[in-house]
Amino acid sequence: MSNVTYVEKFEDGAGGWIAWLGPSQPVPASVEDGALVSRSPWGIDSNHAPPGGGYLHLLFILHTAPQPDPGPAYAPLLAGNRFIDGGYPRDFRNARVTLRLKGEVDMQGAELRLHCQSRVGDRAINFVLTSQAFEVTPEWTEQTITLAPDPAQWLCLGARRDLTEVYGWGGIEEVLRDVDIDIILLLHPLKIVPLAAQQGGPHARRAGADYEVDRSFLPSGEIRLSKVQIEFSDSSDVQTNR
Repeated sequence: MSNVTYVEKFEDGAGGWIAWLGPSQPVPASVEDGALVSRSPWGIDSNHAPPGGGYLHLLFILHTAPQPDPGPAYAPLLAGNRFIDGGYPRDFRNARVTLRLKGEVDMQGAELRLHCQSRVGDRAINFVLTSQAFEVTPEWTEQTITLAPDPAQWLCLGARRDLTEVYGWGGIEEVLRDVDIDIILLLHPLKIVPLAAQQGGPHARRAGADYEVDRSFLPSGEIRLSKVQIEFSDSSDVQTNR
């Protein structure tokens, strides 16, 4: 099979890319002047709070396959997904991901990282690529990362204490072989500081949903994304949406 490349330049809308405002609040990604735009304040994803891999700001989400039970919030957003409609591969092993982006962000120790989520058995397994990050600068830059199935380069996010029946731990090779849920560009790690003392500690309840956090410790600003290119590695057992 020859190499396949997905390219999205957002010249005709978001192409299936989604923004996330908070729990059960996905919306179509905003497009301005031919680029996706994400601005703070960003929602806090606490699904992977300790003992999981930490809190996340989800900026840009792309579902990579039809979902068996997307739920009422996500179902309307799956139409017009040019990745799924184009039948692109889901085997992301050694794929090269190139972004053209710019922005002005106070990162507060976070990085712009790529996330991959796959369904393995009866759990969703989530990994963040911690060894390579995208730099956000005021001027447009084009940057490329490679998704090697090397456990040393990735962090498995696991699950918060009350979501172990939904999310789990696994191996990066198995996840990258068939990314059948989504890829996400996100900010991680986040420092969560409650505005008031929390019984049981800050991870017992959902930060930003069950209690307010001090946002001065969280990233703020704006990020624009004008191109996403994914070059899939030639593989004999590549999974596709066809």
